[in-house]
Amino acid sequence: MVQSEVRRYKFNVVMKNSTKLCSSKQVVTVNGRFPGPNIYAREGDTMLIKVVNHVTYNMSIHWHGIRQLRTGWADGPAYITQCPIQAGESYVYNFTISEQRGTLLWHAHILWLRATIHGAIIILPKHGLPYPFPKPHKEEVLLLGEWWKSDVEAVIDEAMASGNAPNVSDAHTINGHPAPNSNCLGKGGYTLVVTPAKTYLLRIINAALNTELFFKIAGHNLTVVEVDATYVKPFAIDTILLAPGQTTNVLLTTDRLPARYQITASPFKSSPVTIDNSTATATLIYAGAPASAATVLADRPAQNATLIADTFTQSLRGLNSAAYPSLVPLQIDHSLLFTIALGFADCPTCDNSLRLRVVADINNVTFVMPRIALLNAHFFGIGGVFTDDFPARPAAPFDFTGAKQPENMRTMSGTRLYRLAFNSTVQVVLQGTSMIFPENHPIHLHGSNFFAVGKGLGNFDPDSDPKRFNLVDPVERNTIAVPSGGWVAIRFRADNPGVWFLHCHLEVHTSWGLKMAFVVDNGKRPNESLLPPPNDLPKC
Repeated sequence: MVQSEVRRYKFNVVMKNSTKLCSSKQVVTVNGRFPGPNIYAREGDTMLIKVVNHVTYNMSIHWHGIRQLRTGWADGPAYITQCPIQAGESYVYNFTISEQRGTLLWHAHILWLRATIHGAIIILPKHGLPYPFPKPHKEEVLLLGEWWKSDVEAVIDEAMASGNAPNVSDAHTINGHPAPNSNCLGKGGYTLVVTPAKTYLLRIINAALNTELFFKIAGHNLTVVEVDATYVKPFAIDTILLAPGQTTNVLLTTDRLPARYQITASPFKSSPVTIDNSTATATLIYAGAPASAATVLADRPAQNATLIADTFTQSLRGLNSAAYPSLVPLQIDHSLLFTIALGFADCPTCDNSLRLRVVADINNVTFVMPRIALLNAHFFGIGGVFTDDFPARPAAPFDFTGAKQPENMRTMSGTRLYRLAFNSTVQVVLQGTSMIFPENHPIHLHGSNFFAVGKGLGNFDPDSDPKRFNLVDPVERNTIAVPSGGWVAIRFRADNPGVWFLHCHLEVHTSWGLKMAFVVDNGKRPNESLLPPPNDLPKC
C-alpha cells in the first residue's frame, strides 16, 4: 500500500468583489474564495503548492504549524525565509509533512493580507493508522475570522502613519459569514446540518487577525481531542478558547432533541484596549428538525471571562501514549527570559501631539524587518543584514507586572537574532509586562513545536516556579497565549536548521515590532543541514 504521495495545488491570488454587512469591496483572495480552499494531505505526503500572484500586492503564504524540516525556504514569512512573490510572478512551495497529523492553517504572511487569505490544512493519519479517539461519522471545518468594511491595508497604513492603534474590525465571521442580518444580502449566515445520534469531528481554526475567540454550541458539550495538530487527553467542556493562529479539534455528539442550535464565536478581552465586540453566529440544524423550530441560543461568556478561559487552557494535557509520547526536553542548554511589552518610539511625522508612536518589543528590542530575507543572508553568509546578539534576558530587570513601570518606555530597534546549535535544547519563559497596560499575547514559533511546561500570574520566579513544571504530559503547540499580567514557560529542541520566526500572532503587535527570530545552525550529518534554495525562490 502506498504510504505517501505527492499532492499538487495551485493558488491563484486574485481580487474578488465581496458583499458583507450591507457593503461591498474588492478583497484579495486565493482562487476567488473567502475563506480560501482547504488543503488535504496525509502524514508523510509531499506538497507542491504553486502560488501565482495576479494582484498588485507582494505576496507570501505561510503554512502555519508545518515544521518544514530542512525546507525553511517554504515556510513563507516575507523577508524572514523568502522575499515576497512580486506581481505577475509565481513560486512553488515544496515541503514534506513529517510526523504531523491533524488540523493547521495556511495564511498570507505579509502586510495584513491574511485577513482574507487563509484556509485550513487537514493532515490525515497514515493509511491504516486510526485516530486515538472514536472514528467520527463526518468531519467539518469551521474557520473563525474578522471582517472590515474598509480596506484592511488602509487601516494599518493609517495607524502606522498616525502612531495610534488601528481601527478594529466590523464583524467576526464563521466560514466567512458574519452574524445573520435581516437587512443585508446573505442574511442567513452559515449553517451546519447534522444527523441525530452521530459523532462529528469539528476542526476549528482561529484565523482572525487580532481577537481571541470563545467558541461554543448551545446545549452541547465538546470533547477536545487535539490542538495545533497534536493529540491531547480527551476532555469534555462547553466552551473552548482559540487565540489567532490556534486550532482545536473537538468531537460533537448529536444527542439532543432535533432542533436548531446557535453556534457562537465571541471575543475574549484580556486588557483595556478597544476590540471588536461583535459575535459571529452560525446555526447547527438537526436533520428532521421542524422548520418552524426556534433556535436554541447559546449562553455566551462575558468578554472578560478569565475563569472560563483558564478552565479550558488548564485542562489541556499531551496524550503521552506509547504511539504519541511527550518528548519534553529535560536538560536545557539555553534558558531564556523574554519580556513581552508595548512601548513608544519617536515619530516626528506622526499625527499626534506627543510625536510618538506605539511599538512592541521583546526584551526591549523592537524588531526591524530586513530588506532581503534573513534565510538568504544566513545561507549565503551575507553580512550587514542581521546580528546574532539578541539578548537572552532583559538588560534592565524591573517589576514586570507591577503597577509601577519604568518611566522611560522607549525601546531599542534592530534586526537581532538568537543563535542555536543544532539539536540544542531551549527553555523560553515568555514574561508578560504591564508596560502601557497588560495584555494577552499569542506567541507563535515557526519551525518547531514546543511544550508548554508552566504558566502563572505575576513575575516568573526562577527558584520556585520550575518546581511546579509539568514535564510529563504538557500540551504541545505552535502558538501559546501569554496570559495578561503573567508568564508561560515553553521548551523545544532546535533540531531544524534554518531561520525561524517567533512573533505575536496579534497582527497589530507584529506590525509594531513584537517579533524576533532564532537562527539554528546545521548539524554535522548530511540530513541535519538546511537544503539549498529552490531555483524559483523569489528575489527581492
